[in-house]
Amino acid sequence: MEGFRHLLDTPQLLALAAALGWASGVRLYAAVFLVGAAGYFGLIDLPQGLQVLQHPGVLAASGFMCFIEFFADKIPLVDSMWDMVHTVIRIPAGAALAAGALGADSQAMGWIAALLGGTLAATSHTAKLTTRAAVNTSPEPFSNVAVSLFEDGFVVFMLWLAATHPAIFAIALLLTLVGAVLLMIVLVKFLRIVIQKSSEFFAGNRSPQGN
Repeated sequence: MEGFRHLLDTPQLLALAAALGWASGVRLYAAVFLVGAAGYFGLIDLPQGLQVLQHPGVLAASGFMCFIEFFADKIPLVDSMWDMVHTVIRIPAGAALAAGALGADSQAMGWIAALLGGTLAATSHTAKLTTRAAVNTSPEPFSNVAVSLFEDGFVVFMLWLAATHPAIFAIALLLTLVGAVLLMIVLVKFLRIVIQKSSEFFAGNRSPQGN
C-alpha cells in the first residue's frame, strides 16, 4: 500500500488532522490507539507521518494508557488531577499528530497543521477541564461517569466521522468548537478555579482549604 495520502484528497486529510488535534484534548490515548489500530488491521492506510502509531509497541503503550485513562476519568477529583497533569501533554501531542497527518511532503504544511492541531487540542482540553470542574461540585459520582462516557463515545464518533464523511465532520467540529467556547463563557467561574489550581499545581504550592 502506498499510503493514506495517495487515497485521500486535501479535505479528507484536513479532516483527519483536525480530528486528531481536537480528540487529543479530550482522549489523547484513545485517539492514538484507535487510529493506530485501524492502520495495523488494514482498515485505513495511514499517512507516512502517522504510520508509527500502528507499531505494536506504540499500540501496546497507547492501549495501556487508554485503559488507565478510561477509569481515571470517571473518578471525581481524580479526573481533574489527571487533566491538569495532561495539560502539558495533550496540546503538544495534538500539534504533533496533526502535523504527522499533513506534513510528510511539506514543512510549511506541517507547521500549519501543528498550529491548528495544537489550537484545537487546547480548546477541547480547556472545555473539558472547565466542564469537569463544574461537574465535580456535585456530591454524587453518577454525573461524572455520565459525562465521561459521553466524551468516550463522542471522540470515537468524531474520529469515525472524519474518516468517512469529512464535510459533515467539518460542520460537526465547528458546532463543537462554538459549543466549547459558549460553555467556557457560561462556566467562567469554574474556568478561573481551574486556572488557579493548575498554576498552584505546577508551581508546587497548595492553596488554603478555605478563606
